[in-house]
Amino acid sequence: MCTGVVTAGEIVDLTDSPVGMPRTMEDLLALGSGGIAAARAAPNTSARRFALGEVELLAPVTNPPKFLGIGMNYREHVAELGKQLPEYQYWFNKQRTCVVGHRSPVLIPKLSDQVDYEGELGIVIGRRCRNVPEERAVEVVAGFTVVNDVSIRDFQWRTPTFTMGKSFDSHGPIGPWITTPDEVEDPGDLSIKTWVNDELRQDARTSDMIFKFDEMIAYLTSVFPLEPGDVLATGTPAGVGANFTPPRWLTPGDTVRIEIEGIGTLENSVVAETELDVLGV
Repeated sequence: MCTGVVTAGEIVDLTDSPVGMPRTMEDLLALGSGGIAAARAAPNTSARRFALGEVELLAPVTNPPKFLGIGMNYREHVAELGKQLPEYQYWFNKQRTCVVGHRSPVLIPKLSDQVDYEGELGIVIGRRCRNVPEERAVEVVAGFTVVNDVSIRDFQWRTPTFTMGKSFDSHGPIGPWITTPDEVEDPGDLSIKTWVNDELRQDARTSDMIFKFDEMIAYLTSVFPLEPGDVLATGTPAGVGANFTPPRWLTPGDTVRIEIEGIGTLENSVVAETELDVLGV
């Protein structure tokens, strides 16, 4: 495993001696602005390179200190749920053990067949921060990524915290990489689309968000610190499987593809959980 920078269809190995950066994104982000500056300069060094097609892209943050999601944050999604617009931000926790990367399989568990997709813009925090004003929120953002907030709906609705239904193994795909803020013209107005196989299920813009990314960071850090490597899933648009009649759950053999303008495309196949998966073999 190593960290890298994507450039012109190649990955520059940040752990190679001409750059000498840490092997994990969490450790790289902990270096602060110096680490980001060294990563930016890496394509100008003699560090080894790999073609994108030759490597397996792990989750850009494999072990986030916190993995938080906000519920009911798109107006059209709230409408399809038949709910009123929320007055306050509604946050829940996804256990970090659910994180997987681009093209890693999403498991259909033995406990439930109500497996749903949620295409979302993800925020990766770049520095420890507390009481961040909205106008300075971008200063603490390492970058943006694509998240599939996979949800087991019957487990989700059993408790008001949602944690059990949001944290099944493999139900936190993140990727394919982190796009730094300078590469994203306006995170508040990006196209976000989700396909199941070749069928477009979600088609929206992040401008439909009720609470914007700077409001989210300000709100969360008014209560507790955010840390390097924390991942925030910023809500899903209308079109989730639960809101079809009848519901259209994910099944083995499906492929979920989520594309966010200027960020990237996250794709994961769906497979049935086996005894080997259960036993961790």
